[in-house]
Amino acid sequence: MQTTFTPEQLADPSTARSNEILRACVHCGFCTATCPTYQVLGDELDSPRGRIYLIKDMLEAGRPADEKTVKHIDRCLSCLACMTTCPSGVHYMHLVDHARAHIEETYKRPLMDRLLRWTLARILPYPGRFRVALLGAKIGRPFARFLPDPRLRAMLEMAPKHIPPVSRNDDAQVFPAIGTRRMRVALMTGCAQKALNTDINDATIRLLRRLGCEVVIAKGQGCCGALVHHMGRVDESHMAAAQNIKVWSAEMDRDGLDAVVINTSGCGTTVKDYGHMFRNDPLAEDAARVSALAMDVSEVLMKLDLPEGTSKGLRVAYHAACSLQHGQQIKSHPKTLLKRAGFDVVEPADSHLCCGSAGTYNLLQPEISGQLKARKVDTLEAKQPDVISAGNIGCMMQIGSGTGVPVVHTVELLDWATGGPKPPALAG
Repeated sequence: MQTTFTPEQLADPSTARSNEILRACVHCGFCTATCPTYQVLGDELDSPRGRIYLIKDMLEAGRPADEKTVKHIDRCLSCLACMTTCPSGVHYMHLVDHARAHIEETYKRPLMDRLLRWTLARILPYPGRFRVALLGAKIGRPFARFLPDPRLRAMLEMAPKHIPPVSRNDDAQVFPAIGTRRMRVALMTGCAQKALNTDINDATIRLLRRLGCEVVIAKGQGCCGALVHHMGRVDESHMAAAQNIKVWSAEMDRDGLDAVVINTSGCGTTVKDYGHMFRNDPLAEDAARVSALAMDVSEVLMKLDLPEGTSKGLRVAYHAACSLQHGQQIKSHPKTLLKRAGFDVVEPADSHLCCGSAGTYNLLQPEISGQLKARKVDTLEAKQPDVISAGNIGCMMQIGSGTGVPVVHTVELLDWATGGPKPPALAG
């Protein structure tokens, strides 16, 4: 694709990066075949190729974002299926991130949009605040049908029936390895996950320790920054990321780390991109070190030789989170581990398509998200599973709200198979 950015525009690192990405695009349209929103809406402007044209026009002209461009960029899930499909290697993620930052800087949204986004940015990344909000939503859920805005209804309906108590395993501390220490790892405990489902981190710690890991819960770590990053709120996302970079770098320098383990794949995609996010920042070197050590929990487990298990007689439908299969290009590890542990693993049709969760997407675009959820649940239930497994809390909440089949994190099943307790979702 030809571009006409001026030398002055290209002096901006973000614009220079977007120019590289735009020039890689050859208009082939392969991306339209795997784009969930294009499949649902059938509008070229709701495909990656259409959005690329809109972004190019907006950035080249150096103009403020307009309502049309904002509508179609907002409808993008950032599922990154287009990046898996693209034969030209177009790095759509960095391009749409730049577009969202430009929109946030130049476009004044309607009042209700601004209020909703401000509220989400001030609540979701903070587990304490999020817990209070979930309690309020739980109380208000019976009245959801009276709310005129579907986004407000989605926020109330998101609250789980049971809000777990705080897990003290998420406090800053060091868990020694059981037996011979093979690795020393830092576990990212996350933000929303700590309020929605404490079983995931608990199971991860037990499993890693059992396989010979010393597990560090570093003091001062917090949200990875992804939630606000995808809203275009650059300063807030970089502030959150910088805190993690400093904390984990200090841990590397003090006692060393073999990995930064992440069990929420949406966070993992962002942490692995810290090196790019901070490439022109004084923290560039430390950010690159953190990105290089960041690993999904399934990557670490593949290095630790999970023991072979006997057949569990349990049919597991594996849901591949977009941030894992497309964002991190991890496709086989979770299925390999589950099979090794003794589970019968099946995969739904169209496993490359998003479930519609996508961070805050299910709250800000509930209608499209609902259609994608219905499709995903149908394909999963068609496999007649005993349990659904996923590696991302957002996907688990999204799918769990549409099916009666238990939904658990992959590490919960692996922990159970190697001596841990039965996942509460199955025990119930």
